[in-house]
Amino acid sequence: MPLSPRVPDLAALDLLLSVIELGSLGRAAAAHGISQPSASSRIRYLEKLVGTPVLQRTTLGSRPTKAGALIAEWARAVVDAAAQLDAGIETLRAERNSQLRVAASQTVAEYLFPGWLMALRNTAPDTAIALESGNSVHVANEVLDGRAAIGFVESPLAFRGLATQPVAHDRLMVVVAPRHEWARRGRVTVDELAKTALIQREPGSGTRSYFEYAMAERIPGWSPNVALELSSTTAIKTAAASGVGPAVLSSLAVAAEIGAGVLAAPEVTGLDLNRTLRAVWVKGRRPTGPARELFDIARREVAASG
Repeated sequence: MPLSPRVPDLAALDLLLSVIELGSLGRAAAAHGISQPSASSRIRYLEKLVGTPVLQRTTLGSRPTKAGALIAEWARAVVDAAAQLDAGIETLRAERNSQLRVAASQTVAEYLFPGWLMALRNTAPDTAIALESGNSVHVANEVLDGRAAIGFVESPLAFRGLATQPVAHDRLMVVVAPRHEWARRGRVTVDELAKTALIQREPGSGTRSYFEYAMAERIPGWSPNVALELSSTTAIKTAAASGVGPAVLSSLAVAAEIGAGVLAAPEVTGLDLNRTLRAVWVKGRRPTGPARELFDIARREVAASG
């Protein structure tokens, strides 16, 4: 039930106990890190609530009145209980901060998260970290259901119930086998891309969602043409390198293969494939503790690399 408005707050009661213990309002104010006028104001507030003086001020200091001594006796149990409550809350915080569950889309999990994790280990060495990897829809569900404190997605879509903030930037690339016509030519038009069956990730993938969003924005009425659907980025790279067909993947995922000549990345003319990778969390519950540290690390790492 609601407390009576006559009940003083903990700060005033705690200050009263300190005045009685130290014998001086000035010494009590110093112990609480406040000015003496502020301490006097708190005591006057306390006396106004209880309706009687609680301290007798003399040239030698301050001592409790009869009513003040009685209130102090009652107050000590209240202040001690508050200290126990604070200790319990701190224990809960320590337990929460000792574990961090993160959900991340495959591109983030494979190519960005390892570096973020190394940086987080320096600031939170005692935190046990678990990473759940999946497509962007899976990540959103993990966060919404409370199984992950924070998530990282590639999809341009907004997820109901989740707050979002950019943390990194990426670019999608069309990749083909080195002997493919587009590789020899070095470029492909958006119209050619629109008519070609592609190797794609499964529905719900952030990479696929962003590509389809970009194509639909560029060519109204365009519908996906999927030659092969795979849930593994590695499998898609292997299929594309084997000549099964063109694929669309993150530049982070194909950098090594392009550098080694296993895949070629023709320039796509007339289509913007730059995208933003985002952190997500439940609305109204901003990340705290290690989750907040991870979010800050992600933003700093990207800023430093940019």
